[in-house]
Amino acid sequence: MIALDANGADGGPGTVAEGARLSGVEALLFGPASQLGGLHAVDAPTRIGADEEPVRAVRRHPEASIVQAARAVGEGRAEALVSAGSTGPTLAAATLSVKRMRGVHRPALAAMIPVPGGPVLLLDAGASVEVRPERLVQFAHMGAAFMESVLAVERPTVGLLSVGQEAGKGTPEVIEAHGRLSDGPLNFVGNVEGFDLPAAAVRVVVTDGFTGNVALKVMEGSSRTVRNLIGDAVRSGVVSRAGGLLVRGAVRRVRDQLDPERVGGAILLGMRKPVVLAHGSFGPAGIASAVRLARRAVDEDMVGRTAAALEAGGALRSASVGSVAG
Repeated sequence: MIALDANGADGGPGTVAEGARLSGVEALLFGPASQLGGLHAVDAPTRIGADEEPVRAVRRHPEASIVQAARAVGEGRAEALVSAGSTGPTLAAATLSVKRMRGVHRPALAAMIPVPGGPVLLLDAGASVEVRPERLVQFAHMGAAFMESVLAVERPTVGLLSVGQEAGKGTPEVIEAHGRLSDGPLNFVGNVEGFDLPAAAVRVVVTDGFTGNVALKVMEGSSRTVRNLIGDAVRSGVVSRAGGLLVRGAVRRVRDQLDPERVGGAILLGMRKPVVLAHGSFGPAGIASAVRLARRAVDEDMVGRTAAALEAGGALRSASVGSVAG
């Protein structure tokens, strides 16, 4: 059972409900029951807006859909959480109810970038703005474990996002993390630069949440621009339209490869159970992809395999206040 927050998507609860139907996955929806078309649902019309302070709002509104959905996962009534709502409240609700794995410093928001030869997994994409070297190392292990368990990529290549490929380039945190990863068991190839992302030079790109969030939005904006330019060029004139008919299949394949709805959104790694954040602009197809992604993460024991990878790599810290057993 997947807990699905039906509030927050730009298209409204009806879009989320249609995505749940398309997914073919058993889901429990939390939202206004009158708009969910008779699906298995908990009536939870209250939503938390992006303008509210996330942790305070989550504590103040226990009746909100995202809070109830996260609680259902934390209490074991659902196996994973999916939301297309605001990132802040989703992260806060998940942290308070689902909780992070024992020995994980901070969870990381891992976004799959749909590029030819990919997808490329970028983390952190916005959960932790500031990081220490040991956190970057954990992100690398968690990202590699996700690619192996959920996407069946054997020994994925891992790179640190920096301003140059040399080991001495980057912030002090990146330089220290580079040294630790070089001595570890991952398939670490060193530093990568921004132009390596669309080229799929590595399958897992590790960075801090501030840099990762900026890089992700640049990639999403560029992808949207390219897809629109392709369509405009094909429709620009009689000759172009005639030529477009000849290459219609190839153009469609390119557009499909660059479509962010195909990958299902980002997944919060380092939690006790899978948490998937779909983009608010997703239509039913994107919501369906997000629900299927959560289902795959459960079926492939992503959490257990991540914990094992962190332990094998010596990347877990000692249990402390605020951490919980996996």
